[in-house]
Amino acid sequence: MCGIAGIFHLRNHHDVTLESIKRMIGVLRHRGPDGSGIYLDDYVALGHTRLSILDLSKGSQPIHNEDQNLWIIYNGEIFNYLELKDDLVKKGHSFYTKTDTEVLLHLYEEYGCSCLNRLNGQYAFAIWDLKKKELFLARDRVGICPLYYTHHNGSFVFGSEMKSIFMAENIYREIDPTAINQIFTFWTTLPGNSVFKNIKELPPGHYLKISNNQIVLKEYWNIAFSPPTEQLDLSIKNINNEIYELLIDAIRLRLRSDVPVGCYLSGGLDSSIITSLVVNNFNNKVKTFGIRFNEDKFDEGTYQDIMVKSLKCNHSFEIVSNKNIGAALEEVVWHTETPLLRTAPAPLFLLSKLVNREGFRVVLTGEGADEVFGGYNIFREAKVRNFWAHQPNSKFRGLLIKKLYPYVFDNLKTTAMQESFFASGLKNTNDPFFSHYIRWKNTSRIKTFLTDEFKAFCDINKDYEKLKQILPPSFETWDFLAKAQFIEMKLFLSNYLLSSQGDRMAMANSLEIRVPYLDHRIIEFMGQVPSKWKIKGLNEKYLLKSTFKQILPVEIVNRPKHPYRAPIKQSILDNEMSEYFREMLSEHTLKSFGLFDVSKVQKLLHKFKNAINSGESENMALIGILSSQIIYDRFIRNFPKSLSYPISLNLLIDRRTINLDKI
Repeated sequence: MCGIAGIFHLRNHHDVTLESIKRMIGVLRHRGPDGSGIYLDDYVALGHTRLSILDLSKGSQPIHNEDQNLWIIYNGEIFNYLELKDDLVKKGHSFYTKTDTEVLLHLYEEYGCSCLNRLNGQYAFAIWDLKKKELFLARDRVGICPLYYTHHNGSFVFGSEMKSIFMAENIYREIDPTAINQIFTFWTTLPGNSVFKNIKELPPGHYLKISNNQIVLKEYWNIAFSPPTEQLDLSIKNINNEIYELLIDAIRLRLRSDVPVGCYLSGGLDSSIITSLVVNNFNNKVKTFGIRFNEDKFDEGTYQDIMVKSLKCNHSFEIVSNKNIGAALEEVVWHTETPLLRTAPAPLFLLSKLVNREGFRVVLTGEGADEVFGGYNIFREAKVRNFWAHQPNSKFRGLLIKKLYPYVFDNLKTTAMQESFFASGLKNTNDPFFSHYIRWKNTSRIKTFLTDEFKAFCDINKDYEKLKQILPPSFETWDFLAKAQFIEMKLFLSNYLLSSQGDRMAMANSLEIRVPYLDHRIIEFMGQVPSKWKIKGLNEKYLLKSTFKQILPVEIVNRPKHPYRAPIKQSILDNEMSEYFREMLSEHTLKSFGLFDVSKVQKLLHKFKNAINSGESENMALIGILSSQIIYDRFIRNFPKSLSYPISLNLLIDRRTINLDKI
């Protein structure tokens, strides 16, 4: 993948500066260390930093069509570009590169906005139509590639990351209190928002058209589920066969590359299936990579060893200590550009460093399987709570919750507290957010640490109403699991998992991730599959297990659910707290930034210092407070706009000074 940025002056033409766009792409050079290109005219500036994956020698961007009236900058991969190119050649289009970028441009030239429906890939791109003076931006269906924008003082400014936008002229940087409220409820902002005022994110499955001083936002794809009466009436065998064929083809397409493609192998079910299919069908010498932890309760090394022995693959791993996580956290937050409620992105950041050191630029990963195939405990929790609501006297109430969350409630001596906590809201099984009510209620405890000024913006009912607006008309006809999956995919998958733990941690070290489970054909098929087969009893991801059990060691298929987590309190406060963390959590800095109540934060730190064990909510509060302070420090107080970000331009097209016919 790459980095893109641009400025479109809707008014006041002739003032697009080369220096502005150079700064914007300079701060994205981690996304594209192999070169940069810029297009300029009296209306628009387009910039690109390149991570070379396809057509290594001739793929520099921006790329143009035959008459040079369309120009594109593009981040991502169109995996079915060869098939699309064949069709375009038959229609008379000619190509001067072998890239998917040029295919995408000609596809837009041929089909306009509807070209998006033909794409199988992950992408964020901008196309400038010189004749129409129109800018077209689009983002992939589920939000694997990021894209942000702002409309300010007659100019439309966009970039792969928000730090790029802040490099443009006169863009004001300010924390949005309503966004903090959303993050401390939903783990993320609502779709389309960011933690900064007036900085918007193009939602997944949407495109923008900017022309004639107008900005039009439109959805072209959405996650969909069939109501129970319309779900597929297929045997398990037929469902398994379809899943197998779809996933094999998704992997086949995602192995297209002019550089080697590796695999993340955690030892979990999802990455083990992907790696096994690659080894058995495409590349039996594939290179694999994994994370291991010093602390046993976080480590999956035993299962990695089982898979490595079974597949005989060449495996490298990064052993992550608490100290490593703490040391990486500031840089991690700089790349996530949003407050965090987990330290989980940090080990993935360290893993991508390892992959980069070993010379790889592309890896297949297992993200998306839990959301699509019903793997998260929050889905099973919703099933249990739904059972509680209809069986209030069942003796299995507490035992079921203990089975789901042994790592959370292992220090509770009775089930009474569990039952009290998870029984909340049982009368509201028809509430569209029934499945997530407990999580959001628990996360919202962090807001007690906010200052009164920020608390004034904490209107959860208003946020619920905003969230209801993104629910499709057919939502009410779906079963409880489909509803839970939709909410999880709309919020957690796109805005947190694929961003903070996916693209941002990989691209921080110039690494592209590819996610076969999120092939839109798989999502659309699984949206029609009955929920009873996704979670059979409390057996999560039953269909993945039944489809691929023959190619996996039995220990992998039957292993208990092990959510990916990383130490929080141990990484931040144990041993000697870093001087930077100490400053961020000091009374002076807390008061200066004005986000958190000083006395309450100091009490929390005192409790951590003197307590042996800390609860889940307290750990979330600690990382939430610290990461928010880092965001304020790095983006508001000390944003490095004055620093130079040197780039090496492979291509500079300046239509104001150069006759393009002579290039």
